[in-house]
Amino acid sequence: MEQDNEFSAAETLESWVTSHVDEWQRHYQANYADKHEEYMRIFKGEFAKADSTRDSERSTFVSPASAQAVESSVAEVEEAIFNNQKFFDIKDDVRDEDNQDIQDLRNYLHEDFAKNKVRKAIGEVLLTAAIQDIAYAEIVVEESITKTPATQPLLGGELNAVGVNSEDKVKCKLIPLMPKNFFKDPNASSIDEGLGCGSDRFVPRHSVEMLQEQGVYRDVHIPGSSSELEIETDLDISSQYEENKVRLIKYNGLVPTDLLKDAMLQDDEVEVALVADAEDDDDMYIEAVVIMANGVLVKAIRNPNMMGDRNFLEFAWDTVPGSNAGRGIINKGYNSQKGLDAELRARQDALGLTVHPMMGVDATKLPRGTQLSVRPGKMLLTNGDPREVLHPMNFGQVDQTTFAQASEFHRMLQTATGAIDSSAVGSVDGGRTSAGASMAIAPIVKRHRRTLVNFQDSFLTPFIEKAAWRYMQFDPDKYPVGDFNFVVTGTLGIIAREHEVAQMVQLLQTMGAESPLYPVLVQGIIDNMHISNGEELVASFKQSLEPSEETVAAQQAEAEGKKAMLDAQTAAFMGQANESNARAQKSAVETELLPQKFELDTVEAVTKNLGKQEDQEFQKRVKIADALLSERKIASAENIGNA
Repeated sequence: MEQDNEFSAAETLESWVTSHVDEWQRHYQANYADKHEEYMRIFKGEFAKADSTRDSERSTFVSPASAQAVESSVAEVEEAIFNNQKFFDIKDDVRDEDNQDIQDLRNYLHEDFAKNKVRKAIGEVLLTAAIQDIAYAEIVVEESITKTPATQPLLGGELNAVGVNSEDKVKCKLIPLMPKNFFKDPNASSIDEGLGCGSDRFVPRHSVEMLQEQGVYRDVHIPGSSSELEIETDLDISSQYEENKVRLIKYNGLVPTDLLKDAMLQDDEVEVALVADAEDDDDMYIEAVVIMANGVLVKAIRNPNMMGDRNFLEFAWDTVPGSNAGRGIINKGYNSQKGLDAELRARQDALGLTVHPMMGVDATKLPRGTQLSVRPGKMLLTNGDPREVLHPMNFGQVDQTTFAQASEFHRMLQTATGAIDSSAVGSVDGGRTSAGASMAIAPIVKRHRRTLVNFQDSFLTPFIEKAAWRYMQFDPDKYPVGDFNFVVTGTLGIIAREHEVAQMVQLLQTMGAESPLYPVLVQGIIDNMHISNGEELVASFKQSLEPSEETVAAQQAEAEGKKAMLDAQTAAFMGQANESNARAQKSAVETELLPQKFELDTVEAVTKNLGKQEDQEFQKRVKIADALLSERKIASAENIGNA
């Protein structure tokens, strides 16, 4: 779908970019520049007339309270991030048995980050955000030649030649930027959602000329630059080295497609494929990278990043709802800092009137032309008694309550910023007990953790992802390509770890060495102490927990003896149980057979009684029979005798 060309025919890409950059920088100058410069003076301890709290103020003292709060908070967050040598980890959505690609990518990134001083750059980003509310950084990819000492055998190994090995390597650097050296669309909530963003700063002229020689920038004449105080890194040296610097503007964002095509066609060294790729895009705007040196276009190309992301990152120390500026440490304690400075300067001004000697003099009794100044050893001539002519005098004494007021302003500044010192710890319960110290430290630790999570989500994790994408794109032979999830492993800062160690020590005192939690707590204390030989202590502690061979043998013999005794006792108990079961079964059987026995005994008794009765009856009948037989024999004999 074709779009109507709403741009002037005479407009060029550099004029379009310059107009937007100037407009966005005017917005910054009108709303934030003065405050950021004052915050930087407070941090550096420098005084300007605009920082005076009253017209009669003569003292130029600046309290270091805010600087201390900045350094303490930044050190706590930085320690939490880089507490471990491996400050991030990688997870893969695709399950791999050996995860070799993850290990290689993690090791390569850590190695390159260390060589390119990424940790130092991250520390500067944190410090800038704490001072000026918000900080920015640019990701720069460059190809450089790395040289390493090496030897080469000669004459069959009899001699060794000493020299260097050269290797082309891709470097991904992080360049910190101050807010005045960065521009972005003020109507967008983030740099990725705006029309564009970029950096505007001075660089050495030779660096641009070298890139022109390498073919990275166009080979065009770059005129001299005029000093722009708004973007000078250090205003104290703004009038020096005017001829050896170049104002370099790097723009990342959307540009009119037609203007980008015209600018790319004017470049004889640009690849034809890139121009054709831009011509195939019918959208009104296209994502591009535009670089200008002293107003001259030296590079214009479609965004070369494979993920289409921009090369800039931002981090606000604290989030302000409805604002993109953020809120830093000095901003939080600004009112307390101004009150503290006013109190201390007023005391210094009062000391000038109360400490230095002053004299009341009767001018009518002094010789003509006498200098009314006092110094050691000076002789003053008077017309009359000097005690009547000269009178020492002062304007009162300095009120001692200023000490208490200054201390109260310092306490309020600590409360506002969340920084910690001895006064913050002793503010609860006088710092006399561990419970009071814990109550004082706990909210401070929570605020630092909140800042740490904000930094990880908004800056550190996106930077690691962007750096990995660029290494995958420009050095695929070394870096494995894949969809990885980067997890930052920042834990606790030094204050939080000391607080946690104190709590674990107290818990350790409540249990004996035989408790299963005892070795776990000891190892946790060693891990949080962050000492140089911590790993050796942990290894020695684990080794001490492992028993020796003699102890293992004795424990095994003791266990076997206990097992044999237990088996014997178990067998005895089983025999007793079987005997008891037999007795119980016998009793049950006897109980069941008792009625039958009773019936049998009854039948037997009845049978016996019947037998006895039958025997008696039989005997009786036998006797009767015998008697009858006897009678019959007698009768028969009688009968025979009669015959």
